[in-house]
Amino acid sequence: MSNGTREHWSGGLGFTLAAVGSAVGLGNMWRFSYMAAENGGGAFVFLYIVLTALVGLPVMLAELTLGRGSQKSPIQALVHYGGDAWRPLGALFVAAGFVILAYYSVISGWTVRYAVEAALTGFPQDAGAHFGAIASGYPAVAWHLVFMGLVSFVVSGGIASGIERVSVALMPLLGVLVLGLAAYVTTLDGAGEGYRYYLTTDFREVLDFGVLKDAAGQAFFSLSLGMGAILTYASYLGRDRNLPKEALLVAASDFGVAFIAGMVVFPLVFALGVQGDVSASTLGALFVTLPKAFAQMGGIGRVIGGLFMLALVVGALTSAISLLEVVVSSAIDGLGWARRSAAWVCGGAIALLGVPAGMSLDALGLMDQIGGNLLLVLGGLVLSLFVGWRLGERALEEGEVGGGNRAVLRLWLFMLRFVVPPVLLIVLWYSLKESAALVIKLFS
Repeated sequence: MSNGTREHWSGGLGFTLAAVGSAVGLGNMWRFSYMAAENGGGAFVFLYIVLTALVGLPVMLAELTLGRGSQKSPIQALVHYGGDAWRPLGALFVAAGFVILAYYSVISGWTVRYAVEAALTGFPQDAGAHFGAIASGYPAVAWHLVFMGLVSFVVSGGIASGIERVSVALMPLLGVLVLGLAAYVTTLDGAGEGYRYYLTTDFREVLDFGVLKDAAGQAFFSLSLGMGAILTYASYLGRDRNLPKEALLVAASDFGVAFIAGMVVFPLVFALGVQGDVSASTLGALFVTLPKAFAQMGGIGRVIGGLFMLALVVGALTSAISLLEVVVSSAIDGLGWARRSAAWVCGGAIALLGVPAGMSLDALGLMDQIGGNLLLVLGGLVLSLFVGWRLGERALEEGEVGGGNRAVLRLWLFMLRFVVPPVLLIVLWYSLKESAALVIKLFS
């Protein structure tokens, strides 16, 4: 807080649910499904699991270590451990959170609108035309602003009274919704084809660098890595928590929701015969194909679809809260602002940055590429080098506080030094090429 007294979670459960909420969001329910559809189904799922273990977990533990050890927001944490020379890395985290939340809020605004429409009027018969009408322009900007207002309100309430209270209430609800939907789709005729498509693995796809890049990018996006969100949440954490166990719990919960979401999406679209629409666009799987399927189901589709959209809203909200907290915490620590002022000013600035994404899907796609792939991966790469080589033994000592196993931590340090950097360099190379192509397309 601005008076120098740092806020803390009221208990370990609050931190765990908030951290899971940060990781579990549209990256699981939205991105994971269409990425799997575009990258060979089971091949993508297999690579996602491998890369989460080899890259995601080590980077998450690095963020947890820096956050709890410094008890500071990203910029101040890097200065605390590395001096002013490392300040730009902390600034990169803040910039990533700023950019990603700006366009993420636009997509989240769509989910809020779909959930409201499901409750009031049901799903439109022409889902494609409806999405085209509401995805960009003033309606999209309006719902984006509503969503950012809600996020700013929660963050302005503080850690225990705002973020933790919302996370403790909403994360169990999300789990119940996703499991209930997964159970329901098992009763649909034709669902078996969806399971086979989702789980069958073509190992030739596993060797495709493009699939590798997408799986690694998804792991980072989904786990909220490379943007300082986990680092920031850990800065409010007591020293009695076992950090390796916390990292494993968050990563396992994140994968569980993503995997089960796929067990909802694919059986549903195959059972209703709309699988040909899934890969029509990256957004099509969620905002065209599924609403089309729900509309075909009649009254029960309105109920099931409404619950699915409610799950999306919950996931979007908890993730967006963590992104705004990165920026707000940095303003509190670095500028001495009061939390309430920081939440509304930073939230307002991010809302303004998101207006171009609300007005143009091309702008949204470019921001997604820059923020969701480039900045996240670059942040994770430099962070792994910083913790692996600059901190070294100091990182191991911090990891041991709370009961971390020394042998596990030694393996973690090895991964940060020799496994994570080459994988992320490959992903970064592909992301740079795609970003350049998008820039050319947008401005040509």
